Amino acid sequence: MRYVIIGTGVAGISAVEAIRSVDRSGEVIMLGDDPHGYYSRPGLAYVLTGELQDKALFPKTREDYSRLNFIYRRARVAGIDRVNKCIQLDDKSLLSYDKLLIATGASAIPLTMPGANLQGVLKLDHLEDARGILKHAKRGRTAIVVGGGITALELTEGLLARGVHVHYLLRGNRYWSNVLDEQESRIIEGRLQAEGVELHFGSEIQEILGKSGRVAGVRLVNGRTMKCNMVAYAVGIKPRLDLAHTANLVVDRGILVSEFLQTNDPDIFAAGDVAQVYDPLTGRTVLDSLWTPARQQGYAAGLNMAGQSTRYVKTVPFNVTRLAGLTTTIIGAVGSGRDEDIIGIARGDSETWRQLPDAIVVQSGFDVNRIRLLLGEHHLIGAVVMGDQKLSILLQRIFSEKIDISSIHEKLLYKDVKIADVVVDFWSKHLASA
Repeated sequence: MRYVIIGTGVAGISAVEAIRSVDRSGEVIMLGDDPHGYYSRPGLAYVLTGELQDKALFPKTREDYSRLNFIYRRARVAGIDRVNKCIQLDDKSLLSYDKLLIATGASAIPLTMPGANLQGVLKLDHLEDARGILKHAKRGRTAIVVGGGITALELTEGLLARGVHVHYLLRGNRYWSNVLDEQESRIIEGRLQAEGVELHFGSEIQEILGKSGRVAGVRLVNGRTMKCNMVAYAVGIKPRLDLAHTANLVVDRGILVSEFLQTNDPDIFAAGDVAQVYDPLTGRTVLDSLWTPARQQGYAAGLNMAGQSTRYVKTVPFNVTRLAGLTTTIIGAVGSGRDEDIIGIARGDSETWRQLPDAIVVQSGFDVNRIRLLLGEHHLIGAVVMGDQKLSILLQRIFSEKIDISSIHEKLLYKDVKIADVVVDFWSKHLASA
């Protein structure tokens, strides 16, 4: 049996681990075009700020890889031949497979305005991008950041940490408007301004201006020009679907897969950012660009490739992240609509977050420590916890275990209720009765 895995991210490596837990003798080949292989993509933000060194991004040792006993080849896949069950590499060579996993992830959506190819136009998609940003981020320089979601703030904070003066341009009137509520957006914006970031709302770049092939400034849609040495962008990501198209696999926003992570070809699977999976919370198929779902999908796909018939049941998505230095947990469905600064989905994001059904909102705290809960009739639908994270783990357990919160539903609606006290008391009683 030959298993071929396209992609070196967490979904791909988790699939290798799953296959080896079942099949110790089959041949496993991993293909990827990232020169650094498997590393922690979420850790790139901390490389920018100087909190981590490059080597800390690589969680596995040579001994770990040796135990997994697989072949790694740095190569770009040009196409998939489903009839003959082989793939074509960019050097025109062919590689046969018995079971194939597409775990190619997603790529940053590029800027398209004039000047977007100038030196100093930067993104944060992979390790080489982070190194490129550090090369440009010299103290005293000026950067313009455009985009939304988590990555835009990672760029902003990374540049700030390197002594760069940052202008953050937002098309709309607040930050991440389809996930955060207005108070949460204002908290983040206030913290950015306190760090010295200049925010510009209702602002959009029409053209990036250059001098000798390098970024020299921008011209906005309203005609204003701004001088800068670099433009950093994070306007969204797009699943890498080229191979799926060449193989005539069924795609929507991502590769559509069954509960077993199978495509419409029973010998081809997909997992991670490239896969569009069924979400029981909303009854729709969604994209995630989160580490944990990618790992879980990759592992389930690997088991299924090895003949284990294991269903992937999508859990409530959550992410613990840092926004303007403020630890923030986002769980379940918390927002809706469209953010003018993001096309589609961003890194560290889930479409589930923006598919909010009818719900009652309760909230407490209007400073940096803040809790917002979205209540269904019997269960929590979503939660945002900013600042103090003592409640975060409890809420994740309540979501993951689908615990009925009917007994505190009315209490949570009381005026000036202390949500944390109500939830902690409920949890204590739940544990005592379990």
